[in-house]
Amino acid sequence: MKINILKLTFALTTAALVAGCASKGVKNPSGVPVTQMRADEQGFVAGTGVESQDLVAVTDKMSRSIMGISQIANATTAPIIVLDPVENKTRFPINKDIFLTRIRGELNKKSLGKVTFLARDRMAALEKERNLKREGAVTATADPVKQEFKGADYFLTGTLEGLSTRTTAGTSDYILYAFQLIDARTSAIVWEDNAEIKKQGLEDAAYR
Repeated sequence: MKINILKLTFALTTAALVAGCASKGVKNPSGVPVTQMRADEQGFVAGTGVESQDLVAVTDKMSRSIMGISQIANATTAPIIVLDPVENKTRFPINKDIFLTRIRGELNKKSLGKVTFLARDRMAALEKERNLKREGAVTATADPVKQEFKGADYFLTGTLEGLSTRTTAGTSDYILYAFQLIDARTSAIVWEDNAEIKKQGLEDAAYR
């Protein structure tokens, strides 16, 4: 009888330990579940700073505006554009270059070959590949001693500027999104456009 009791006690103790270990595993968090949304709509987690719907609206406007200028629309050969980093002068520590990345993507997708972008951010890998071709380590259809890298016709750049107000009533933020297309030879600004967005809220938000 004592043996059976000992066996039962051992079994119950083992089951309790297993259950205790299992309870420390990963569980689905309680509260509001994840909601999938479009990038161009405002979610219920919002602040007064730069958000996805602002990014989509601004870059859509800029890409349409660029495609409409004569230097692009009437060019006999596709102008070559290089992205120059955007300057962020707002109080928000955002990924500023995501604006130019999306503008480039929209232009490549919708301009039907009217523009050509250079991958200057990949120069280290490109130079390494060129040197390997010249040394004969790899083969290429082009002449291995020919200078193959192209120069830019235009630089696409921009600036994000902000004006913030904060009182006991809440927070207000105005952001000016300004972009320019600059002639690489003359430094003339051949195109410029901007968008303005102002938001107010009771509480501030953290951005990263």
